[in-house]
Amino acid sequence: MSKNAKQSSAKVAKLASETLRDPHASAIAKSLAASTLAQANTGKQTSAEMEAKAGRVLQSEKYSEETKTLAGSVVSQANKARGE
Repeated sequence: MSKNAKQSSAKVAKLASETLRDPHASAIAKSLAASTLAQANTGKQTSAEMEAKAGRVLQSEKYSEETKTLAGSVVSQANKARGE
């Protein structure tokens, strides 16, 4: 796996942390939050599975703006070569 130079911003990392602690957050939001935090201050890269999941969230009308923010962060850190 290649190293990822992109990292989650402090603002998005804070949202991810809050989402993981929220007992009312959906499973998809928590999954995206965990992926976002895994990429904060690390070289870890989004998996193809998480990239696809985040893409579905962004295309759906049913998710909150917070969940879409997390999804956007996950997608923005995806492997560019995979999308080509």
